[in-house]
Amino acid sequence: MTVALTRTKAEQAFAELFEAVAPGLPGNPAVAEARKAAIGAFTGLGLPHRRVEEWKYTDLRSIWKETLPPAVDPAASATKAEIESALGALAEVDAHRVVLVDGAFRPELSAMKAAGLEVAALASTLTISDGRSLAPASVPGQEAVVALNTALMTDGAVIRLAAGTKLAKPVLLVHARASREPRLITTRSSLDIGAGAEATIIEAHIALADAAAAGQANVLTEVSLGKDATLQHIKCTLDGEAATHLAGWQATLGPRATYRPFQLTAGTGLVRNHLAVAFAGEGGTLDMAACLLARGTEHIDTTLVIHHAVPGCTSRELVKGVLADRARGIFQGKVIVRPDAQKTDGKQMAQALMLSENAEFDSKPELEIFADDVVCGHGSTVAELDDDMLFYLRSRGLPLSEARALLIDSFVGEVLDKLKDGPVREALSAIAKGRLASLVGEA
Repeated sequence: MTVALTRTKAEQAFAELFEAVAPGLPGNPAVAEARKAAIGAFTGLGLPHRRVEEWKYTDLRSIWKETLPPAVDPAASATKAEIESALGALAEVDAHRVVLVDGAFRPELSAMKAAGLEVAALASTLTISDGRSLAPASVPGQEAVVALNTALMTDGAVIRLAAGTKLAKPVLLVHARASREPRLITTRSSLDIGAGAEATIIEAHIALADAAAAGQANVLTEVSLGKDATLQHIKCTLDGEAATHLAGWQATLGPRATYRPFQLTAGTGLVRNHLAVAFAGEGGTLDMAACLLARGTEHIDTTLVIHHAVPGCTSRELVKGVLADRARGIFQGKVIVRPDAQKTDGKQMAQALMLSENAEFDSKPELEIFADDVVCGHGSTVAELDDDMLFYLRSRGLPLSEARALLIDSFVGEVLDKLKDGPVREALSAIAKGRLASLVGEA
């Protein structure tokens, strides 16, 4: 017997909105055909739900009640001062800056010039695309989100670093929400790091002061690292407490490449960060870290899929969350070791600090090992603040609030220490401390 799945109002709206906005989306006829195929694929799949294993803890089908109009031709204004204010401490970092406002590249707000660094707007490259590159291989469970991104993407940044180039300062890729009307923003970016090149790239997702409280984002970043390349890839999500943010990173590592992704997520209502990493050359290294800071009813889902398909690669994942009030944090980490991936060294750890009895942390580490000469392991812990440590600090004269703040700051410090760039680490530490102060107040 075949059971027909009834589509929700939000799912039906995607197809209707696509038909309305398709003529205004960038790209040549080949891209337009790829978009039509993508929306057709989504219509067949629908939004991910709890029966899809990868979305067990984030039932998007029941959560996503309303689909906002896509931001196709953004008209909202944004000034450098408004962006500086929304960036907070990140504005102090000396960096090449690439700015997107409501999903559209804004050259007048951007500033990037360095030998070996090329930056282009995705919209301009879609005029010469054959359309085949718009449907990247997607891990199970991500097909629907990627299909929506392909169908509705408006713009993004294409960043290329020539072989051997070592950038002296970071690239700051700013995604700013500015519209006073709630909008769905869909972007795709590409980071191509040439052989032997080194860079730090920061993605900052922010909402300007006058932006609508509610907003939806579907953001995809494709990362390619050449032989012996090194990339510190940082993401700071501060999209607004009523916002929904779906993000995917798909990274491919060449021989002896080093990829250091870092994610700081706070002040956003619903976040799903999905990271898929594939080792395509021997001797590659992945060193991933994430910090989740949530309060109220915020929901932060960090999901990883690491494919060890070649020998001699190393992967490390460290995720720490601080949860107050009724917030929910999720960590799903799957490490797959293929039969030919001998000498694999993979370890992951997820830890959560609960500041409320009503907070929730779901941890699901997984190992799928099909090789016999490997060293792999995983762990997960959930705890409250240590009463003995609080007593010790208070006996030394510290007020309760300061004692709690000191212990929480120490807990997340291990993750922040993963940042190699001093000014960037200081900026993100300042943002984290500001957020932690509000979490202590909630507890």
